[in-house]
Amino acid sequence: MSEVDPRTARRAPEVLDEFQLAERHPDFRVDLERIRFSPYFSRLSAVTQVISQTGAGLAVHNRLIHSVKVGAVARAIAMNLHRDTGPTGRLVQELGGCDPVVVQAAASAHDVGHPPFGHLGERALDRLARDRFRLREGFEGNAQTYRILTRLDEHDVSGVGLNLTSAVRAAVQKYPWRRGHGGTRRGAASDKFSMYVVDAADAREALSAYPAIAPGQQTLECSVMDIADDIAYSLHDLDDFYRAGLLNQATIAGEFREWRRKRAELRALDDYALRSVSRAPGHSLEMLWRRLEARDPWIADVDAFDGAVARVTDEVVEGLLTVPFDGSLSADRALARFTDEWIRHLQSSVEVHQEPDHRSGHVSLNRIAWHEVAVLKFLHERFILDRPDLAVYQRGQASVLERLVDGFTRWLDDPYDARRAPRRLLDLVDLSTQDYLTVARTEPQLLPDIDETELRRRAVGRGVIDYVAALTDAQAAHLDAMLSGDTERLWDAGQGL
Repeated sequence: MSEVDPRTARRAPEVLDEFQLAERHPDFRVDLERIRFSPYFSRLSAVTQVISQTGAGLAVHNRLIHSVKVGAVARAIAMNLHRDTGPTGRLVQELGGCDPVVVQAAASAHDVGHPPFGHLGERALDRLARDRFRLREGFEGNAQTYRILTRLDEHDVSGVGLNLTSAVRAAVQKYPWRRGHGGTRRGAASDKFSMYVVDAADAREALSAYPAIAPGQQTLECSVMDIADDIAYSLHDLDDFYRAGLLNQATIAGEFREWRRKRAELRALDDYALRSVSRAPGHSLEMLWRRLEARDPWIADVDAFDGAVARVTDEVVEGLLTVPFDGSLSADRALARFTDEWIRHLQSSVEVHQEPDHRSGHVSLNRIAWHEVAVLKFLHERFILDRPDLAVYQRGQASVLERLVDGFTRWLDDPYDARRAPRRLLDLVDLSTQDYLTVARTEPQLLPDIDETELRRRAVGRGVIDYVAALTDAQAAHLDAMLSGDTERLWDAGQGL
């Protein structure tokens, strides 16, 4: 009798049908299909990536398109590693393998926990969770992803979410720890994490299928998904903003040109002096270098950074951006060639390490490509995300989420009308209450000094956050108007209340 692969274990046993058994990797293929058929996955078509489609006035990447492209990039990397028969391939097998279908499933699922309005929504819900409900771990999109897959989104068995294999559950844990328990640097814990207290036991069980992976490290399949996410994010947001005409070539060229011209002078400034004139051309690039050096000294290299700036200057700033996008077929071809060449270059820059740094996975980009991705991300972080007009728009979106959280909380606190709250909201509160009571009974050290009244209050908070986080951008705006009494539009079958 052959030994059962722990990576294929599910929380509840299942019997595969004849069509599923005909697949080469039936267990993992089932997981991929469950994720792609999930309403949480479909919802991503109406969730902001960086700027909303309605706010931008053109077709930009939403979370669904981003996830599809991450899957394509990740699968190509995974196939190369899976097929390798040399020393790298043997190391991959020693570390638990890199199945392309697992990688695709993780890539498809990696953003299902993102709330309305992109990263702005994530920050707003984190603050609300901690301030309104005293949930110390707040809200985190990666942890919410894990909670959705393993608890909130059910297939056909109650209590086990989509009942995914251990391999896929482990592969979505980009930050395999609870808040404040991993990714430390200079004594400070990472704000990123992939599991809430109520989901920690399940997450640990999934990771136990990979005994060769040290605690706090991603599985190889997770690392590949993480790299693909970085590659897609750095290039597809550039694609969006170039098409929209939002990347001013002269302004960006001034930043890069001045940094290269005054490099020695800028590096002689102390941090305070550099920050005090951060808007001056060249200063932001130097601040980027210092952040990389402070945060990731294990890989940050001044020569590699200088080389990355030179390449991005040549191919992006003085190349792509010098010809404004005019919507022509030739402009589409030029942009497609640019994106394809960069993706192929970055996909071919992947390395596998037996003992990686604690801030890196076993699979990572090489030193040169790592700096190139950082500089590509800098383009839209500095010249799009820092725009005052975007900041005003985002503050309005944050207010929408705040009103929703407060409005639903008051509704649940109303003894005369709580029973008429949305059914899914009531279900999610019940689930979170069960989860907190289970943790209090089985692992009380994770919830120290909390009586049952306070525990139930926090459970209500988690349920409300779970509900609001699952809305699309449009649903959030519509529900805000309804709760505020500012709309006469009542019946809407798309709200899923």
